[in-house]
Amino acid sequence: MNPRTAATAFRVVAVAEALSWIGLLIGMFVKYVPETTELGVKIFGPIHGGVFVAYVVVALLTARVLKWSAGTTLLALVASIPPLATIWFERRATAAGQLPRSEAVAA
Repeated sequence: MNPRTAATAFRVVAVAEALSWIGLLIGMFVKYVPETTELGVKIFGPIHGGVFVAYVVVALLTARVLKWSAGTTLLALVASIPPLATIWFERRATAAGQLPRSEAVAA
């Protein structure tokens, strides 16, 4: 896997993980606040679980390809736990030069 592919895959999965969190949170709200349906949790629970696993795998592969430090790798993994933190990490890593912008990655 080259650096461009790793960075792009990481960005896509980070956004997907955040969006699946939003779907799950909405589903949980509907299930527990107005107590109308469990459908949102039944749909977004497995989706979020699958995307979460994909994020962890892609984060570890990206860390290896881009030679992230153990601290950066750990922060990327911890960012998968709080809602929307994967977006925060992606922006932080890009700003710090740990996740190169698409146009900045050599082919």
